[in-house]
Amino acid sequence: MTLWRGKAPLILASQSQARKMLLANAGLPFAAMPADIDERGIQAGSRLSSPRDVAMLLAREKAKAISVRQRDRYVIGADQTLALGERLFSKPAGREQATGQLRDLAGRTHELHSAVAIARGGKLLFEEASVAHMTMRSLSEAEISAYLDAAGDAVTTSVGAYQLEGLGVHLFERIEGDHFTILGLPLLPLLAFLRSEGLVAV
Repeated sequence: MTLWRGKAPLILASQSQARKMLLANAGLPFAAMPADIDERGIQAGSRLSSPRDVAMLLAREKAKAISVRQRDRYVIGADQTLALGERLFSKPAGREQATGQLRDLAGRTHELHSAVAIARGGKLLFEEASVAHMTMRSLSEAEISAYLDAAGDAVTTSVGAYQLEGLGVHLFERIEGDHFTILGLPLLPLLAFLRSEGLVAV
């Protein structure tokens, strides 16, 4: 028996493995259809500097971009930003950039801002953002190198060069925040919205 009451599966405007896992584990049927938007261009054009506002903007634009093509479907857009003070991080392009990011984050506390938005027919229906505070251990050059050797190319797929659900957990000494926020999808408010729309049974 399924909890889903929608006429058609959701669409996730992302290829994030973590977001797919969260939706699947929650028993939500969905198709992944990444939004082909110019994230950096949209961010630059908006002139927004707040990490939360940037994450909200990009989540919103991803959801709307797919929903104008799939007009009868509920489309989930999500985005996550990493901020160390006033500095926003992007995904590292390779090992050298990943090394630099880990050097900068080591021994300090940074913020992960995760945003989710839902659109249908090009209209925004819902949006929410949450934050987690992540304190990374002090790391020696040898420890950074060992981690990067073990993690491989996966470090280029996530901002900050880590995936907490994988080997990245070894880098941290303290985490304050919602598990789902850390993985890039504020799931509890998303589920609350779906219930309000009569799309899930509980």
